[in-house]
Amino acid sequence: MENSSEDYRIQSFDVDTQKLLKTALKDPSSVDLEKVSNIIVDQSLKDPLFSKEAGRICYTIVQAEAKQNNGTVFRRHLLNRLQQEFKEREEMRKRSLQEWVGYVTFICNVFDYLKVNNMSMVALVQPVYECLMRLAEPDALLNEEEVDCLVLQLHRIGEQLEKVNSQRMDELFFLLRDGFLLQEGLTSMARLLLLEILEFRAGGWMLSSTAHKYYYSEIAD
Repeated sequence: MENSSEDYRIQSFDVDTQKLLKTALKDPSSVDLEKVSNIIVDQSLKDPLFSKEAGRICYTIVQAEAKQNNGTVFRRHLLNRLQQEFKEREEMRKRSLQEWVGYVTFICNVFDYLKVNNMSMVALVQPVYECLMRLAEPDALLNEEEVDCLVLQLHRIGEQLEKVNSQRMDELFFLLRDGFLLQEGLTSMARLLLLEILEFRAGGWMLSSTAHKYYYSEIAD
């Protein structure tokens, strides 16, 4: 998998960190992988664009390490750090909405990219569901940024997640349906996004071309 470092958006780091990440992508056993995982998580919490790409960096390092010495050191450090942040997610959300949305985007991204024997990582299923459930609670639905994050993640990994645990997906969509129908104070954009994701799942995780045209012309307007 040949990618230039630019593809990974690592040019925003200082020179030493760029060098460390470039080395980790090619020769992971020669660097401190705990430090690398912390850098990637920290940047994901700060930079919304990076959090959308960071899963690919993690995937490449995991693949390189497995090839090199069948190692899983990076993955272990990454999961530990994600778990640590997960435990403090409520404080994070209160402190900074941007960090919280960055965290959810990143953990969903990692869930999307990192597989074990081509299967989703079991360790991530429950935390990912918990994060999405939190975004579907009434106070979060009043916040367009959180609704947008929720809908984007469901577009990306909803189908995969449902295969692993369909009961939780049903619970999540009950919350979304109730929010859409009963909650007062939703913005018209939040309402549109919720309706779109309800239809998206009802259509087997795809939109008909008519529905696509309807939603996306509305959003463009």
